Amino acid sequence: MHFAFTEQQIEFRDAVRQVLARECGTDDVRAAYGAPTARTRRWATLSDLGVTGLSVPEAHGGLGLGLVDLAPLAEEAGRVALPEPLVATTGLAAPLLADLDAAGADDARIGRWLDALAAGGLTAAVSDPRWPAAPVAGADGADLFLLVVDGPDGRELHGLDAAAVDVTPVPALDPTRRLGTPVWVPSPDTVLATGARAQDLLADTADRAAVTTGAELLGLADAMVARSAAYARDRQQFGRPIGSFQAVKHLLAGAQVLLEFARPVVYGAAWSLDTGDPDRSRAASVAKAYASDAATEAARVSLQVHGAIGYTWECDLHLFLKRTWALAEAWGSATDHRARLVDSLLAGR
Repeated sequence: MHFAFTEQQIEFRDAVRQVLARECGTDDVRAAYGAPTARTRRWATLSDLGVTGLSVPEAHGGLGLGLVDLAPLAEEAGRVALPEPLVATTGLAAPLLADLDAAGADDARIGRWLDALAAGGLTAAVSDPRWPAAPVAGADGADLFLLVVDGPDGRELHGLDAAAVDVTPVPALDPTRRLGTPVWVPSPDTVLATGARAQDLLADTADRAAVTTGAELLGLADAMVARSAAYARDRQQFGRPIGSFQAVKHLLAGAQVLLEFARPVVYGAAWSLDTGDPDRSRAASVAKAYASDAATEAARVSLQVHGAIGYTWECDLHLFLKRTWALAEAWGSATDHRARLVDSLLAGR
């Protein structure tokens, strides 16, 4: 078996890396703090590349690709702390709607939404099924809402256009995540799935969220280690660069080792989800736990290497720290996923 990305996947990743390096510098991320918005010129550029429609079926104008193709792109989004909701829109909403469409759901809205997602005309907000009433990332300014409520037969999945939802913004550690509490009225017209079908869709979505968020954390960790190594080469103390001190080398090397161990775990989980592996949920939990640990350690080490300046607004590091701390808890922390994995193993499922 060949465990490697294809040439086309690598070329796609490199093209996205070049675009984001040009159009999403730290000044752009800072600007998004003051005026966060979902769709920008970057979103249009990503749409032109096919990124926003990557998970949309070809019949609706997308590329019809899977998580193995998306994971490297989510990693690139993390590398620049991309302010736009790529993971929620392309990694969660698009495949969820594609699953409904493939199952023959009798709802004309699904096809319309998929067409718009492929064209880059929508950004989505998807609620975490574990906490339906919790604030939703990307809700403030989203065009499409996929929300969960408790119904008589268990959790229900509802889909709404922005016009049907009032959003109360919620202050967040990372303002670019645009947290908000959706206020809306469930009705038969908004229902997309109920009962066992809804449970299966929501479980698959939670697994995709764990993996794609884990991929984004990989990019954040890589960026923080690289920035800290560069800072250590320049920062002088006792007449020498601090990077020449063994203790600093060990800190950065330790963080890099955790990252290198986490990366194949995340990629492997993406493959498990794409192929319908029976152990895909376990793989997703392992991926999120490894990625969260790697990114939070990279954040800790980066802050230690930078010293007090790392806390300041003037230092770009805080842009990556805040995103890391937020995403490490999103869609389940490392502790949550380890507990989930243990429960699964003990139950033999």
